Amino acid sequence: MTSAAASSSSSLSLRFINTPNPFFSPTPNFPLFTHFSTRRPSLNSTLLIQGHRRGDKDGDGSVPRKKNTTQMYGFGSNDESGTQIPTQVQSIVEGSGSVMVSEFKPVPDVDYLQELLAIQQQGPRAIGFFGTRNMGFLHQELIEILSYAMVITKNHIYTSGASGTNAAVIRGALRAEKPELLTVILPQSLKKQPPESQELLSKVKNVIEKPYNDHLPLIEASRLCNMDIISHVQQVICFAFHDSRLLMDTCQEAKNLRKIVTLFYLD
Repeated sequence: MTSAAASSSSSLSLRFINTPNPFFSPTPNFPLFTHFSTRRPSLNSTLLIQGHRRGDKDGDGSVPRKKNTTQMYGFGSNDESGTQIPTQVQSIVEGSGSVMVSEFKPVPDVDYLQELLAIQQQGPRAIGFFGTRNMGFLHQELIEILSYAMVITKNHIYTSGASGTNAAVIRGALRAEKPELLTVILPQSLKKQPPESQELLSKVKNVIEKPYNDHLPLIEASRLCNMDIISHVQQVICFAFHDSRLLMDTCQEAKNLRKIVTLFYLD
């Protein structure tokens, strides 16, 4: 009896031990990752559930590999380096390069800002026209239209008295029938100009001569004349070829004086 009772008690205890734990199912609903090793597991190895840090799932190493994952809320952090990983919302709002942008501050383009300001200004302004003498008929017609449009919008036109570009500017401004908005500055005296230019200049109300430069070569007198025109205007419009040395120097001087320069190349 005693032996049978002991056997029964042992049988019951074995059955009790083999009874499945209701709180630890052998087939859990969540993914369970672990591995077997002959070594004692490290205190740093952690068993995490559903997308957090987990050990090596290959089963061939004794030291579990750690995998960094981004948390869903707030900042995800790296425990070893202490750095914070921005969330997707912060990356969209602030941008991935927000730190670099705050540190790098480029120098503003003064020429671009001045040109933008001149475009936004709605009032009339003084405009100087420069250009080559060697210009085709179609180009001259376009310049006449541009000059006419500038004058009827109450801009004051400054130019010189040579043939080509200057003559086209004068003809276009005269068509607008506002003689007070056209000023022609000559490099030398009127008698030094070609006959066809003298005939056209006779129709202009405001003509400024420079007889004290008659002794200078025309190239030097023209350079001084261009500088004088630049001093009266806020914007420069130039029509030139790339090898037009005098006109290129004139545009560069206007830029140095912070004038708005619009340069049209004919080649």
